[in-house]
Amino acid sequence: MKKVLMKGNEALAEGAILAGCKAYFGYPITPSSEIAEYMARCMPKIGGVFLQAESEVASINMVYGGSAAGFRVMTASSSPGISLMSEGISYIAQAELPCLIVNISRGGPGLGAIVPSQSDYFQATKGGGHGDYNMIVLAPSTVQEMMDYAIESFRLADKYRNPVMLMADGTMGQMMEPIIMREPIVESVDKPWAANGCVNRDPNAFNTFFMQQEPLEAINQVLWNKSRLMEANEKKAEAYMIEDAELVIVAFGLLARVAKKTVQEARKIGIKAGLVRPITLWPFPDSFLNEVTTQAKHFLVAEMNYGQMIEDVKIALNGRTGVDFFGKIGVVPSPEELFECVKKVAEKEGLA
Repeated sequence: MKKVLMKGNEALAEGAILAGCKAYFGYPITPSSEIAEYMARCMPKIGGVFLQAESEVASINMVYGGSAAGFRVMTASSSPGISLMSEGISYIAQAELPCLIVNISRGGPGLGAIVPSQSDYFQATKGGGHGDYNMIVLAPSTVQEMMDYAIESFRLADKYRNPVMLMADGTMGQMMEPIIMREPIVESVDKPWAANGCVNRDPNAFNTFFMQQEPLEAINQVLWNKSRLMEANEKKAEAYMIEDAELVIVAFGLLARVAKKTVQEARKIGIKAGLVRPITLWPFPDSFLNEVTTQAKHFLVAEMNYGQMIEDVKIALNGRTGVDFFGKIGVVPSPEELFECVKKVAEKEGLA
């Protein structure tokens, strides 16, 4: 297997190409711009389409059209750009169209800054736009996973005919690591619903506007059932040293890598620490937390924001154990910083 050194954004773009992505529509914004640059170079070489739209609003509606035609399509942006796309994302979900939406997030609110941040958690997991729908949201923690999860995102999008979001912070997009190149995915996904010619069938159409209550309620029921199916089948998390853990850290993305080192250092001084890393931010992997509550006596949620995922953790635990919080934005916390917080929590809870 071929191993190469790649930047996170480039690995993600290459993963999308390997998965059969044939069209990229987007508007450049740091720290996601390398994805657009990579696709601009590569799409023409594989007979695909790259188009820099005049805005994020235009690009997400182009994604709608490309997906409706039956192609694997994607866009990528960063926090405020995703906000501009939110109406289009809602339309895509209502029309039941598969696509990949990438958010290489920056610090906010507002225009914010190009700094390490996970402050788009609410935006990603609580819909992304108006109405009753959900997107599967994947959170990679390595450059290898940037590639692998891009491939997986297209599979999930087609499986459920639904938009899928891959969310990473700006540091993940910019950092470089050696990765194993994957083989191209050779698969033919049957899309009888696509608007790609109707010589031997009736025309297909996509509609998100319903004047009457009954058809609107019917499509919302379809979307609700789809969300429940995704919840039942797609929850994913990584467990690290949780077999006897009494203090469990919950962290995702890049911060989960910091937390692993923290767990190792805590173990050296007798604190039985462990880590649960949500891979799917939605559906949130609550079952993984429930499995460790038999011996876990306390939880510590660590995020590069000021408290968002902690709400889902508290809902999952349903008051069975206490939850503390560690948050920071603008820099990636060091293992030592998180370790000091772990020590304080362990001493407070009598676990040191």
